[in-house]
Amino acid sequence: MTPSQSRAARGLLDWSQQKLADQSNLSESSVRDFEKGRRVPSVNNLAAIRSALESAGVEFIAENGGGPGVRLRKPGA
Repeated sequence: MTPSQSRAARGLLDWSQQKLADQSNLSESSVRDFEKGRRVPSVNNLAAIRSALESAGVEFIAENGGGPGVRLRKPGA
């Protein structure tokens, strides 16, 4: 997961950095620093961020050479 995917996923969910931090049991500064590219989170913290976003319905995708992206899961999927 990239910082831009995290920002895009939050945008799809209309989540603040604080909401993502709360949902992933991290500090807001950890989320903020990751999304700004200031530091790379530990493997466990990155997994917590990804898990929180996926639990809320985000799918992480790679489009045919178009680079990494995100989308919301279709209802019922």
